[in-house]
Amino acid sequence: MKNRINALTIDVEDYFQVQAFSAVSKYETWDNYEVRVEKNTNNILEILDGIPSHDPAHGSAIHCRATFFVLGWVAERYPHIVRAIKDAGHEIASHGYAHQVIYNQTRDEFRKDIRRAKAVLQDITGEEIIGYRAPSYSITPKTLWALEILMEEGFHYDSSIFPVYHDIYGMPDAPRFPFAVSMDAENRIAFTPIMAEAKRTAMLEFPISTVKILGTNIPVAGGGYFRLFPYQLIKYGLKRINEVDKQPFIFYLHPWECDPEQPKMKGAGLRPQFRHRINLSKTQRRFQRLLGDFQFTTVLDMLSNHI
Repeated sequence: MKNRINALTIDVEDYFQVQAFSAVSKYETWDNYEVRVEKNTNNILEILDGIPSHDPAHGSAIHCRATFFVLGWVAERYPHIVRAIKDAGHEIASHGYAHQVIYNQTRDEFRKDIRRAKAVLQDITGEEIIGYRAPSYSITPKTLWALEILMEEGFHYDSSIFPVYHDIYGMPDAPRFPFAVSMDAENRIAFTPIMAEAKRTAMLEFPISTVKILGTNIPVAGGGYFRLFPYQLIKYGLKRINEVDKQPFIFYLHPWECDPEQPKMKGAGLRPQFRHRINLSKTQRRFQRLLGDFQFTTVLDMLSNHI
């Protein structure tokens, strides 16, 4: 069977900006924290630079390519990070500006946030930014209106829907594999399978990958799940997506997840600390194993090559 090429995505944000610490790390105080995102992102770039590309469109001579969803706050203060990502041949996409979950924003606040982030990234790269990922995957059944705004603001694809049950995100009934998002005749959000016509007329959604076991979607494609579950279980689930579902998967990682030396967040409860810090010392080694076990490219290249 032909090996499938999957999408590797990196969410560029710092350790103090995660939703788990939002109660103790307010947006207004972020400039007071030690910034480690530059060091950690460069670490990811170095890792990827050592992995041969499996993308036939780019040949085997260059490194593994990924889509970097960059937070606007980071890009505005450290534009050289964005330039380094772009110069290394990776795709730049938007992670919004202030990493605030959508369900805590009004429609106007959300529109201003994504406009600001898009403008910052386009000014740095000189290229149109067409991809978006919501902070903490916060496009849920209550915030589907955000998809309409993304389409109005010129985004071509989104990767924010996580088809699982979770306390701060999740849409368990959403399709597990990429689909088209459009407005139906009654001006409601509609999800449809990807077709040639849909590619030209609708925004595409790349949901975070899950494996279905006994009728339940199990998250196996990155983040805390990648750090918590045994690597062999992760590998089994991802292989099942490729070989049984015959689909590519979407994998995600944050640069801070390869940084076990990051400061502990004072005042954060035991649960947020556990979620954030579990197995940080093992992540980089696991990530390097993953890159050896599977083939990866950007979101857009995965779309054009395999869907």
